[in-house]
Amino acid sequence: MREAFHIISDGSCDLPPALVQEKNITVVPFYVSFDEEQYYKENVDIAIRDFYRMMVEKKGVYPKSSMPSIQDYEEAFRPFAENDTPIICICITTKFSGSMQSALNAKELILEKYPQAEITVIDATINTVLQGQYVLEAASLRDQGFSYQDTIARLETIKSTGRIFFTVGNIEYLRHGGRIGKVAALAGGALDIRPIITLKQGEIFPSGLDRGRKRTLKKVMTLLLEYLQESSFGIDCYSIAVGYGYDREEGIAFRDQALSTLREKGYAIDEIPVYQIGATIGVHTGPYPLGFGIIEKGVHAHAGG
Repeated sequence: MREAFHIISDGSCDLPPALVQEKNITVVPFYVSFDEEQYYKENVDIAIRDFYRMMVEKKGVYPKSSMPSIQDYEEAFRPFAENDTPIICICITTKFSGSMQSALNAKELILEKYPQAEITVIDATINTVLQGQYVLEAASLRDQGFSYQDTIARLETIKSTGRIFFTVGNIEYLRHGGRIGKVAALAGGALDIRPIITLKQGEIFPSGLDRGRKRTLKKVMTLLLEYLQESSFGIDCYSIAVGYGYDREEGIAFRDQALSTLREKGYAIDEIPVYQIGATIGVHTGPYPLGFGIIEKGVHAHAGG
């Protein structure tokens, strides 16, 4: 059966390749480099696990990521334009990358050759695992029979509800990347001080500091609980996921602890998926980011029509 429209995202969405295939989504990869000479396509030339392993082994080396090119997007768009299949392309927040601009430029080139093509490029205003959840909500809307225009409208409505609550192994990578000057300044050179960070509307905000991993993770959990308590919807109206970096076992343990905490607080929740945070964000956080993504579902009982 021919799909009503096709969903494309850049590699910042950090969805596992098998899931992308299952949900019929196209991902246009970011590039990553350890020497600024050789760039590898993420998940194509270099596995995420190997990217983190190199980071852990090469201490003091700060890898860089590079956005998909106009040509990369053009190649992704072309088969659907040729086939008259409308496209929704979801890109990482423009505050972090020019990926969306590459997509918009590619759209113009495609429209010159295929004037009838329908391509909508959306600024997700979010990134990493949270962007992945947003992309999955787009697929869910499509698969539940929402029209192209209704899906776009709903995606625009829910994106502002997206939050990432997370912490990192240390602040060296954030400091090096200049991503979070306020937090780095607060922490100074204090021993084992780690930031707790919130990402919303495309920007990162400091949400506290603490010593040690256990305490910072507890604060991350508190931020999720506060978000749920302030919401007018129940937990079943949200997509929640855990994102981890190098240490999958820690990610799973954190997920299990989160499920048990949520249930203790009276939230009926069966499962939280665990996804690996990719290189696009990993270059800024270092190998040990860990936290939650949460966003309102595209389809739920209380969603506005």
